[in-house]
Amino acid sequence: MKQHFMMLAAYNQWANERIYEAASDLSSEELLRDTGAFFGSMIGTLNHILVADRIWMKRFTGEGDAPAALDTIIHEDFAKLRAARQAEDRRIVEWVGGLSEKALAGRFTYMTVTDMRTISQRLAPALDHVFNHQTHHRGQAHMILTVLGRPSVTLDLVYFQRTEDGRAFA
Repeated sequence: MKQHFMMLAAYNQWANERIYEAASDLSSEELLRDTGAFFGSMIGTLNHILVADRIWMKRFTGEGDAPAALDTIIHEDFAKLRAARQAEDRRIVEWVGGLSEKALAGRFTYMTVTDMRTISQRLAPALDHVFNHQTHHRGQAHMILTVLGRPSVTLDLVYFQRTEDGRAFA
């Protein structure tokens, strides 16, 4: 099971870098344009992914900053947002790499952000959610690029598995 989550962490790092690279050519106006995505703009969407990851990592580790709202804008500046994303991806990869099979099978307890309930659940399904959540919102970021007339970005897991870094997991 650990190998599976190490692959997902590495894949997310790869896919996030591809989305950020594709968005790096957008103007400030384009980055902030409301395109109808759930979090409006590219900046809103990329911030939300980072916000959610920080919330979950705080729940998992007890460490780090966890914004109080899912629509928090951590950074409006793209370069700062990208640097924060890269740091968070390294943090996730390292944390997952340090997990034991016993920890993955274990439970943890946390407080929800949206309705302030205490939840106890197994770690592995929660990690599945975190990685699926990133994929879901990266799809929205991909849609934003398309709406803005930018080329399509290949983000499929199988393409990652065919890269040098991904072959270790295929």
